[in-house]
Amino acid sequence: MEYTVQKLAQLAGVSSRTLRYYDEIGLLKPARINSSGYRIYGQKEVDCLQQILFYRELGFSLEQIQGILSDPAFDAQQALYQHRQKLLEKRAQLEELILNVEKTIAFKERGKQMSDQEKFAGFKKQMITENEMNYGKEVREKYGEKIVEQANEKFENMTEKQYEEANALAAEINKTLSMAMKIGDPSNELAQQAAKLHKQWLMYYWPEYNKSAHAGLAQMYVEDERFKAFYDKEQPGTAEFLRDAILIFTGLKQ
Repeated sequence: MEYTVQKLAQLAGVSSRTLRYYDEIGLLKPARINSSGYRIYGQKEVDCLQQILFYRELGFSLEQIQGILSDPAFDAQQALYQHRQKLLEKRAQLEELILNVEKTIAFKERGKQMSDQEKFAGFKKQMITENEMNYGKEVREKYGEKIVEQANEKFENMTEKQYEEANALAAEINKTLSMAMKIGDPSNELAQQAAKLHKQWLMYYWPEYNKSAHAGLAQMYVEDERFKAFYDKEQPGTAEFLRDAILIFTGLKQ
């Protein structure tokens, strides 16, 4: 069966404008253009749109989805199994959040005690899930399954106080980095203080410290556009400056 933009949009629950945009960026091209100039979509395009919407629901960016679908090794059947697994994980996460809310209500209404671990368990699982979707593949390839699982376990066991300390430390790193960049030398005292603070911040999340891993993470901040954009959003060049400071701090600068 074939569909026009309007009919496919109605079928999929998206706007016609969305389908036109997907065509413009090359994410979902129509099967053909008919004699009247209308975009026509066939079964192949319908299946592709289903994959796109699955990935969007799981939080992937359009750029990430385009990279996945254009990969010659992409397997649509395998992708469906992966979607199912991710959705089951998401359902489990939502169920835990619901339980967390119910416990909080019980605490508020009946004075029932609730530990810090219980209060934040759902939210921490959500963060782990989001990080896994956004960076899991790269991090696991770089550090291995065991290290990632140990880091996730450490984060799940983090108390509210430790979480607040880690966030305060992250803010201090940004402030110190900003001042250090005005000097412009990653080997200066302030830059090295920022690298030292970054190590301390990592230890809230990593099971153990490793200089090579620290240097590798710093390099990832520069090479991965998502990390680079995060650090450079306030001041361009911050990711590279932090990388250089960490390489000097670890003694691994070439």
